[in-house]
Amino acid sequence: MKDYADSIAFLGQWGRFQQTVFFLLCASIMPNGFGAFTLVFVNDTPTHHCLVPDVNLTQDWQSAIIPVQVVNGKLEQSKCSRYRLDVVRNLSAQGYIPGRDVNLTELEQERCVDGWSYSTDIYESTIVSEFDLVCSEQWKQPFTSTVFFLGVLCGCFFSGQLSDRFGRKPVLFATIAVQTVFTFIQVFSSSWLMFTILLFINGLGQMSNFVAALVLGAEILTGSVRILYSSMGTMLGFATGYMILPLLAYFLRNWKSLLLALSVPALAYLPFWWFIPESPRWLLSQGKVEEAEAIVRKAAKWNKVQAPQVVFEDCSANDTKTKENYDIFDLLRNSSIRMTTLILCFVSFTMITGYYCLSFNTSQLHADPYISCFISAAVEVPAYISSWLALRYFPRRLSVISTLLVAAVSLFLIQLVPQGLSNLSLALEMLGKYSITTGASMMFTYTAELYPTVLRNTATGVCTTVSRLGSCITPFLLDMSSYFKYLPYITMGTLAVMSAFATLFLPESFGRPLPETIQQMSRRGRIKCPCISRKHTPVPVVLLDNPL
Repeated sequence: MKDYADSIAFLGQWGRFQQTVFFLLCASIMPNGFGAFTLVFVNDTPTHHCLVPDVNLTQDWQSAIIPVQVVNGKLEQSKCSRYRLDVVRNLSAQGYIPGRDVNLTELEQERCVDGWSYSTDIYESTIVSEFDLVCSEQWKQPFTSTVFFLGVLCGCFFSGQLSDRFGRKPVLFATIAVQTVFTFIQVFSSSWLMFTILLFINGLGQMSNFVAALVLGAEILTGSVRILYSSMGTMLGFATGYMILPLLAYFLRNWKSLLLALSVPALAYLPFWWFIPESPRWLLSQGKVEEAEAIVRKAAKWNKVQAPQVVFEDCSANDTKTKENYDIFDLLRNSSIRMTTLILCFVSFTMITGYYCLSFNTSQLHADPYISCFISAAVEVPAYISSWLALRYFPRRLSVISTLLVAAVSLFLIQLVPQGLSNLSLALEMLGKYSITTGASMMFTYTAELYPTVLRNTATGVCTTVSRLGSCITPFLLDMSSYFKYLPYITMGTLAVMSAFATLFLPESFGRPLPETIQQMSRRGRIKCPCISRKHTPVPVVLLDNPL
């Protein structure tokens, strides 16, 4: 059968059809930028202390009833205790002055039996202040994020297989609907448990939507346009949503208002159904040649070019009868495919672990969380541009290994910086974030290039699922700094070095067409020792005329 890209070469690469698909799919990815990072604001813990009822206390006792303790070398009011109210009331009534007539360290303390008073300097409300997720209930605050990431993990696992079975387009719009509907319903949560359950379901649509859009666009677009879409296009769509988030959160400081603002505009995606087509590649893999040709002929009209009488010449009825359904186990049956899958899972896990650790850590770069979030998002723009340039001009293995090693070196060097050079530490951490973000964005494209059409979404979903384990352990990895300040950096740097070595054994996909069958991938994916492999010879014409 003629190569798919050759069959539709008459369409060109950047006509009206490709432009519509490109920009609509990029727009459909923007809500994923809100995704996990919405929790930065919705799930943040405002400054708080025990609520003191309106009782007759002198001004001195009003100020002194909350104990003061040393936290990280600074004096702060206790968040979970106060001096016993009945004792303080009696002392106040007798005219005693705290600190002069009474030694406060000798007074008995009690828990916040009347609740808490939350600062509204930054937020009007968050789910922490709404459901009192502090003190004895404080464990629920980080657990909320973990539940969300578990939803993302499950969604990535199942959506890939559903997309390979039922099509890219239905899964794309189903995941958009899941995000929109359950973000909206979360506004009406009456308890933390209800909110968390809805957040888990919401997570099922997060990133699953991203993967579906990535694969759909990668299969429809060809040549250099597909490189642009798979790297910079999709990632800038994500980064745009990420950067919009702190702007909305700045003006909408109530968590319910913010979630409502993030869900309602998603209704604008409904008309996209009539403009975004199903993947012709997937239709061909399912033997639906007539449907694939109908889409291509419609594209020809949009691009104002003449389609040949028969678009997919060698697709006969006999070919369509031999089609098979594939599942996740096909990633493990063949030794070369199994090894490729395991390496990709490990490298993706390292990338996502580093990405989320550095993203959540850099959110503390500034005292204002809105500025912190925007800075963390803005750093990704040059990273995605670098990813596109690397995918456009350099071999995949070399690019991925380079980003991993640069990240590892910068993370290892942080612990050698003297205490007085905080700006240098910040620059190294941002370099690590830039490098890891560049590599993570390339991994989506690299993974999609290595697998055949019948397994592409399943494989991408599996690798994404495994990588999401990294986001689930992010809170625990960052907590390791309480034992040794630089332990998270050393762990991430070590993982990066190990992943760089493993990448040496991955097949190269630069300048080669997408594999259509498992047999084609098996021949390409035989693991060889990199020290004796043949030298890669770039083929510029193939790079421009064929998929990555």
